[in-house]
Amino acid sequence: MKDLTQGPIYKHLISMSVPVLFGMFVQTLYFLVDLYFVGQLGGAALAGVSSAGVLFFFVMALTQVLNVGVGTLVSHAVGRKDKQEASLLLNQGLFISAICIGALLSLAVFGGSWYFTNIAPDEASLAASLSYFYWFLPALLIQFPMTVIMAALRGAGVVKQPMMISMLALAINTVLSPILIAGWGFGFEMGVAGAALASSISASIGLVLLGAYFKMRESYLTFSLKGCVAHPSCIKKIINLGLPAGGESLLTFIYMSLIYWVLSDFDASAQAGFGLGARIMQALFLPVLAVAFAAPAIAGQNFAAGNTERVYQTYYQSAILTCGFMLVINVICVFNAELFLGPFSSDPSVIEVASVFLGYVCFNFVPAGYVLAASGMFQALGNAWPALISTAVRLSLFSMSLIVVAVQVDFNIEQIWMLSVATVYVQAIVSFCLLRRELEKKLAKQTQPCEDVQAQTS
Repeated sequence: MKDLTQGPIYKHLISMSVPVLFGMFVQTLYFLVDLYFVGQLGGAALAGVSSAGVLFFFVMALTQVLNVGVGTLVSHAVGRKDKQEASLLLNQGLFISAICIGALLSLAVFGGSWYFTNIAPDEASLAASLSYFYWFLPALLIQFPMTVIMAALRGAGVVKQPMMISMLALAINTVLSPILIAGWGFGFEMGVAGAALASSISASIGLVLLGAYFKMRESYLTFSLKGCVAHPSCIKKIINLGLPAGGESLLTFIYMSLIYWVLSDFDASAQAGFGLGARIMQALFLPVLAVAFAAPAIAGQNFAAGNTERVYQTYYQSAILTCGFMLVINVICVFNAELFLGPFSSDPSVIEVASVFLGYVCFNFVPAGYVLAASGMFQALGNAWPALISTAVRLSLFSMSLIVVAVQVDFNIEQIWMLSVATVYVQAIVSFCLLRRELEKKLAKQTQPCEDVQAQTS
């Protein structure tokens, strides 16, 4: 275990951010690879794949519950040298993932067509969405057991091997995408279905390799069918701990779905441009997300050790780093947003929508950076609910405002982006106020004994 209660905090932030950044970069590349090849098929195909990709946020909401709950609780069990408890948590996580797979499969079969029909701008986009979604569904379902296994291994201190397996799966996806989408080498073009199939095949291979590694090399954690029998108390602990993180992803899914629904009144280039711009923005956020994900471990160790001053230093330095990174990205997008868009589409209307989107939303990058830093601190203090509250406030304001302006006769796409920018600033203010209260409440409990001792000695 690395001691984060000593040494310069900024060095800890940077050193811990690198592996986190690498892992998130691998995940983001899946979508960028698909976007690159699908973008050559036209606006309708890009709109269909982008809208179908929104469902990834819904799946991520569920997997985040498992990722945070299983990963954190396994790390606690390993710290207590409780091997039996750690294995039980792994098995219960797999039990929950099996339930989630069944529920998602039912929703896909009975509600998939209804969902895409309500957000598709035209028949071509609808056909692309459904084609991509049903071929991509296996990849979505595989995320549940993979997340549980990787979270348990991470909690046990095993990070390198799962990361290498993820890299291999990405390489397979990169090779398969042009073969299945454009028919490279074989002449069999599947279009958007090929992009989805490439992801599903690579995810399946990744799961098989991860299972093989777990069976042959992992000795601390053990899988058993008996351990997968429901333990209500264990399931409750996993869900309660991971629910706030999953709730934030679920709200993101609702936010994205609402925008796609409003954009369905425009042509396919609107959804394609928004989808492209949103994916590029997600990629640009990676360094900031890495810092925000690294900060909780540093602040958490120091909080547990009673180092109040270092908790505040972690907060200040992570906020400066995240907001500083965001400011740099903001400036780049203001002057040359098209720089990031060219490789993914040759359609001028798609590029225009995406560049206008980035040109507006880049002005919320700095407050968004602060929101991410604040969310990390909430996790470090052991209470992630305030982060969910601030996200819910933003979504509520955005949804109500968008519904009001969308019915106006002079409504235009730019108003969506302006509302998005304004509500992020509101979210940042709410996060600041909630975090200030949380810091005072939690850290006052640590400083109070010291004050009592000083009063007695004086």
